[in-house]
Amino acid sequence: MEGDVIIAGMFPLGKSNTVTDRHFTEAPTPVRCQGINVRTYRWLNTMIFAIKEINADPYILPNITLGYRIYDSCVVVPQGIDAIHWLVTGHDQMDLSYSCSNHTRLAAVITDGVLSTSFLLGVYSYPQINYFTKTQSLNKKREFPSFFTILPSVMSQGLGLARLVKFFSWTWVGILADDDDYGQGISTVFVQEAKALGICIEFIERIPIPYSEDLVRHIVENIKASTVKVIAVFSWEANLYPVMKEIERQDITGKVWIGSEGWSNSRVMSTNETFKILTGTVGFTIHIREMPVFIKYLLSLHPSKAPQDQFLRQFWEQEFKCKLPETNSSSHSVEETLYCKGNEEVAMMNNIFLDITNLRFTYNTYNAIYAVAYALHNLSTCKPGKGPFEGGSCASIKDFHAQQILHYVENLNTHSKDGEDIYFDENGNLPSIYDIVNWQLTTEGDIQYVKVGSFDYNMGLGNNLIVNESAIKWPAGKRERPISICTTSCLPGSRKAPIRGRPVCCFDCIPCSDGEISNETDATSCLRCPDDHWSNKRRNACIPKVVEFLSYEEPLGTTLASLSVLTSTVPSLILCVFMWHGDTPIVKANNRQLSYVLLCALTLCPLCSLIFIGKPSPASCLLRQTTFGIIFTLSVSCVLAKTIIVVIAFKASKPGSKLHKWVGSKLPNTIIFFTTLIQVGICSVWLLCAPPFPETNMKAQVGKIILECNEGSTLALWCMMGYMGILASISFLVAFLARKLPDSFNETKYITFSMLLFVSVWLSFVPAYLSTRGKYMVAVEIFAILSSSTGLLGCFFFPKCYIILIKPEKNTREFIMRKRSSSANREL
Repeated sequence: MEGDVIIAGMFPLGKSNTVTDRHFTEAPTPVRCQGINVRTYRWLNTMIFAIKEINADPYILPNITLGYRIYDSCVVVPQGIDAIHWLVTGHDQMDLSYSCSNHTRLAAVITDGVLSTSFLLGVYSYPQINYFTKTQSLNKKREFPSFFTILPSVMSQGLGLARLVKFFSWTWVGILADDDDYGQGISTVFVQEAKALGICIEFIERIPIPYSEDLVRHIVENIKASTVKVIAVFSWEANLYPVMKEIERQDITGKVWIGSEGWSNSRVMSTNETFKILTGTVGFTIHIREMPVFIKYLLSLHPSKAPQDQFLRQFWEQEFKCKLPETNSSSHSVEETLYCKGNEEVAMMNNIFLDITNLRFTYNTYNAIYAVAYALHNLSTCKPGKGPFEGGSCASIKDFHAQQILHYVENLNTHSKDGEDIYFDENGNLPSIYDIVNWQLTTEGDIQYVKVGSFDYNMGLGNNLIVNESAIKWPAGKRERPISICTTSCLPGSRKAPIRGRPVCCFDCIPCSDGEISNETDATSCLRCPDDHWSNKRRNACIPKVVEFLSYEEPLGTTLASLSVLTSTVPSLILCVFMWHGDTPIVKANNRQLSYVLLCALTLCPLCSLIFIGKPSPASCLLRQTTFGIIFTLSVSCVLAKTIIVVIAFKASKPGSKLHKWVGSKLPNTIIFFTTLIQVGICSVWLLCAPPFPETNMKAQVGKIILECNEGSTLALWCMMGYMGILASISFLVAFLARKLPDSFNETKYITFSMLLFVSVWLSFVPAYLSTRGKYMVAVEIFAILSSSTGLLGCFFFPKCYIILIKPEKNTREFIMRKRSSSANREL
């Protein structure tokens, strides 16, 4: 259609009838286009509709009529190059130097984004608006300054798809991409963004172009062997079709496919029964608006209204399988010669021509025409002196150069009739807005595209991705989101440990050590609890450590306290018995007062263990070891004094003995006083130099805080214990040597056994004490105190109590004298 200004369009309507190898030894076979692609023919009509709509709009380009030139590129590069030459020069023969100033002005070319034709158009500097596809090579603005696209950028699509995968918490995916600029461009951006988002890639497979059966089979085998549940596919439907056929043949199911806009709304794949494996697919598609007026326009199409439109004639004959009158068209397939009746209508067609659910590239074409129209409108409304060119000049709508209209396209910033922004960024891209669709199986067995979200690259991070997950149906119609991870998430209480040679998403889960926790899923490290806390059994929280000390409330403390009191009552009762029978020979023998002192000491010995029970305090820590040491030293001193007195008494009874002067109470009192005084001195120095103090021990036992007494000086403790051991050893040695003295009231045998038991208990105490911690260490010492004091009491006084209470006839002077006489006779 002629006009004041021409907008050209190239659409891949037909298919070439021949594909031959080029040997460059003869002229190639002429290209013949066959048939009309219903989908691309709708795009062509979109261009015509938009131009007519603009011409009828009094607010856009008033008094200016837009015309158009449309050419079928036939998806063949030579045909596209011929189309460029015809559109630019108006001549059929190629001549790059041709220039003509008297033909109607060409404003821009609406193209399908083929690299070779875009490069040739760049030579002429005419703005070219791409509505269909775009390769990464065309994204280089310095090399292709006149190339613009209505499609969102490859970079934004790669970023958006990666964020979509992250939204669903998938961290283990595979990639299937065309081996061209489109597939590899999206793949590169996707991989970079995926790594930044913590997503791992198990494999990246390239779809061969052209098709290779061996390579496709190899790709499918790798997919079958993989463990991923999610595969991102960056491809065009024509390239992806044979791969999906092979996947269906090998019955690979249970995968979720993430699609780029190149195939996410493919009718070829979604209507075929073999591709039910694609149900649940989630993908990006070009954002669209409803176009009710355009649908009415399509319904009004009829060859009788445009008899010169050869494309419409060919389309009509193809779809209704009839022949229009007065046409020699033979490019359609007709089973038999059948003329059209004239009552055929577009509404009667059973194809995707009127499919309102798939108008994405149609909408792109519509916006491309309006972008050129708004740029021309800005050019026509330029005011002289305020223009963008040299000296403030303006270009004339009747006579402009390609560079001038290119300037207005580059600086376009306006709104569409629907309120959407129309401008091109520094890379020649329109604002990137995608719809997110989900392939869902209908009750009729077909697949429908359900919009479940959107992605707006120009919105801020965090607001640009919107997904209505409740509307999604996954494979097999499931509503539950599939899981695609290399390793199951590490639960709180464990941490991730990387596996050598595997991606970071593949890891082992290592439980946190004692005293460490992790309170989040997939923690990379465990956190150590504070000193006064410990990890719980699940290792996911720190809890206060158990405070441990030997208390009166617990069974062990109650038992030991009861035994201490009970043990102290026994020597008290014996003391009462001895005092009641104080005038009897058994009690009077070997210093009665010394026995009373020993019984008092043995009464205090068990009671001193009560200081060890209860929460350690400064007073209890100061008193417990020193009190125990002094009282036990007093007891052992009494035994030592008794032992020495027995030996001296028997030695002094011999005629002429000089030991007679040592018999009496002065010597034992002196022994008891000085030996006990030495122990008091040791304890005093200990308390002055390094006194014991209460201590909170957090490291002695796992998960416990032990309240204990720090002895201050370990040397002082063992000096005290050692001194007491020396006294006990001397007593044992003297008693052992005096064991053969006459039996009458000879206590040395009892002393020998009592000291043997005493030393044995405390020798056993040392390793047991050193090998325990906490309250059990205290319990060991209390047990030693009770055992040794009970041993002394039992071995020393129980035989005498037996005579006093059970055998009183032996507790007489006559019995003792007879026994002494018989002992003397035996010695003779």
